[in-house]
Amino acid sequence: MTVLLVMAKAPVPGVVKTRLCPPASHLQAARIAAAALLDSLDTVGATPGVTPVLALHGRLADAEEAAELTAAIAGWQILPQRGTDLGDRLANAHADVADAYPGRSVFQIGMDTPQLTPAQLDAAVHRLSLGDAVLGPAMDGGWWALGLHDPRYAAVLRTVPMSTALTGHHTIAALREWGLRVDCLNPLRDVDEWADALAVAASNPGDSRFARQVAAVQRSLTSGIAP
Repeated sequence: MTVLLVMAKAPVPGVVKTRLCPPASHLQAARIAAAALLDSLDTVGATPGVTPVLALHGRLADAEEAAELTAAIAGWQILPQRGTDLGDRLANAHADVADAYPGRSVFQIGMDTPQLTPAQLDAAVHRLSLGDAVLGPAMDGGWWALGLHDPRYAAVLRTVPMSTALTGHHTIAALREWGLRVDCLNPLRDVDEWADALAVAASNPGDSRFARQVAAVQRSLTSGIAP
């Protein structure tokens, strides 16, 4: 059974999604982050045949929607993120999962693609079962998902420059240098800036927490009333 690893930061005002500010306030950005994380946790929970694991940076007790987030991860394995930078934390999270679940493949996502559906995630996990690695490119040049048949190969992420327009390219190249066959998934837009939040909310206008929270911020901006 594949381990589905979610990398997340506790949605604390002033700590998460600060690139949404302005126009959002730090409180609004944290609420948007909480909504994105809750939608992502729901998607993982609705994906069959996986073992959910959360690698968390920060304390949920300090976060927006702390009670709902705590309830959403009931029964999950929770691991603290370790490391000095993103590449290091990603590599360590995969290594920690490898230690906790020997012999399992790992499919990892973040909290920046709340538009991801259970059907898309299930299909992506199936693709991993057919090969060495899968990578879901993000439209900004990064990636939204990484699946590894052997999660210890995530050690290559320590040498990959993160949060650049070439992060996806360098990640694929690093994995291929170790002889891995990398299957690319469909690209998704991740939420970094306000334009991303608007676009992702518009692409997923149904009953999602994320779309509702973005709409609430838009209303406050129009009315001039602070949250």
